[in-house]
Amino acid sequence: MRVWETSHLQDTLPTGKTTSEHVYDFADSQANLEKIQHHFKQLKTRLVLGLVLGFLLPNALLSIYFHYQFAHTLKNNAKLNLEAVAESQKNSIDIYLQERIVNLNNLFHSKDFTLQPTSEIMKSYLQNLKRFDEAFIDVGFLDANGTEIGYAGPYSTSDINYSQETWYTSLISEKKKYVVSDLSLGSDKSPRFTIATRQEFDGQIFIMRASLNPDKLYMFLRSISHGKSIDSMIVNRQGQYQVVDLSKIPFQGTSTFIPPYSSRSGVEEITSDDETVLVAYSWFAETPWALLTKQPVSVVQTGMYLARSILTISLIVVSLIISIVIYYTINKLVENARKMAEKGQQLQEMLAHASKLASIGELAAGVAHEINNPLAIIMATSGVIRDMLNPEFELDHSDTAINKELTIIDNAATRAKGITKKLQDMGKTSSSSSLPCNINSLLEEVLNRLKKTEFKSKKIEVVSQFDPMLPNIMAEAYPLRQVFGNILINACDAITEEGTITISTQTTEEMVCVTINDTGKGIPPEDLKRIFNPFFTTKAGGKGTGLGLSIAASIVKYCGGTIKVNSILGVGSSFTVQLPFNKHQLTGSHGKEAKRIQSTIGR
Repeated sequence: MRVWETSHLQDTLPTGKTTSEHVYDFADSQANLEKIQHHFKQLKTRLVLGLVLGFLLPNALLSIYFHYQFAHTLKNNAKLNLEAVAESQKNSIDIYLQERIVNLNNLFHSKDFTLQPTSEIMKSYLQNLKRFDEAFIDVGFLDANGTEIGYAGPYSTSDINYSQETWYTSLISEKKKYVVSDLSLGSDKSPRFTIATRQEFDGQIFIMRASLNPDKLYMFLRSISHGKSIDSMIVNRQGQYQVVDLSKIPFQGTSTFIPPYSSRSGVEEITSDDETVLVAYSWFAETPWALLTKQPVSVVQTGMYLARSILTISLIVVSLIISIVIYYTINKLVENARKMAEKGQQLQEMLAHASKLASIGELAAGVAHEINNPLAIIMATSGVIRDMLNPEFELDHSDTAINKELTIIDNAATRAKGITKKLQDMGKTSSSSSLPCNINSLLEEVLNRLKKTEFKSKKIEVVSQFDPMLPNIMAEAYPLRQVFGNILINACDAITEEGTITISTQTTEEMVCVTINDTGKGIPPEDLKRIFNPFFTTKAGGKGTGLGLSIAASIVKYCGGTIKVNSILGVGSSFTVQLPFNKHQLTGSHGKEAKRIQSTIGR
């Protein structure tokens, strides 16, 4: 089965305005090129937006996410590092204090130790201590009542009783045999620490005490401090500074941050003097002191700001480079595609132009051939009449004979006139005078006429399967009668002696479909695609002009419809005509006109 459609004959649906065929229109070509340029401009815009939404926006969101993750991780690392510094310095100070306690406690075990030390012995004790650390200021030996019975140092003291001192009561009451006191003022009003150890002899407690210079301890703390802009200090449980730069902070000054004693170490972020700082703390094992290390958050985040700046700049540069490359590639591809589309459009127009020229040439040749035939008959017959009137040939030149030849000339002229009229009908772009048409009624009229003429000489059974609910269409009735008449005549010619022609109508979506099936001889495949060409016919000479289906295709195209042909050689053919109907058109101005006309007809 071969199927040939004439839908390609319809470029656009009719708009109600009169249209005309043309070979080439420069304005249309320019309009098509502008459409192509507009299309590719929109395509490039969509691709660029896709680049922004698909590449740059996710990158920006990921950058923001990783920036916050990076800042959070860096800050946590800074806290852990600061806490490690505090822990390390605390351990060093702890070891330092333990060594000083051991130095002092070793005096009880020296060779010259005695419970009644002389001034010389005490001086030797002090010298011995100073060999270990210059922080020792003086040394004293206390009896069981807390009275200092031996002393060596820069001050002239004797018989001082320390039993009411806090460090003394702690040393006596606690299990530990040593104590380190808070910072206090000595007799010369200079700050100092006191460390003391106790030993028991013959059931009585004796105490060896020494004073330490806090400046020396602060210098030691600074010597073990490391890290950029990290300040270290030691406070007691009340937050009073014990080891600090006393040139900057007054004696017994209090820290704005008091570390919680419940946690042995930790890190807090506080704001002091309009500056946010990280404070790490770690409590000592030998004394109720805590070591504090402070570092401004701005210093901590300096590295983060630098890394973020480098990362952001690198990301922007990489994104810009990739975006430029992608944009350049998109622009290049779209530009190439646009040029190819324009060349394709121009080539298509050239092919269409060449095809139309070829059709015009073929049409001209067909017209010349069809007109030449009756002209040749007219010329030959007129020559015969001249011969009949010439006495030399002795031919029958009676009125009857001459009238017979003139009839032949009239028939040839009538045939030529018919051909020219059909050509005029095919090329006519008549103004629209559409009215509501009932296709079922049109088919009935055509069938009734053909049954009396074309179908009369053959045994043809006509089967009608009309849809009673078929809607009207807006069209001219006469051209549609010509369409259905031409198809039915071809169906009749395809049937040799007897056969069946089935006509059915139905509605699909917004199209009215008319299908005409015949049980004729069918159309050969090689002829199927040429049946709508002007002057193409397979009928015997003089029986057909080859314009019937071509005119039908032109009319259907003008109405905005299509013709489909199915054919099986030896079985039959089927022509389906699809014509649009517009509900709005029927109910609009045309509908009102139709109602008016129907009302007039009904009167």
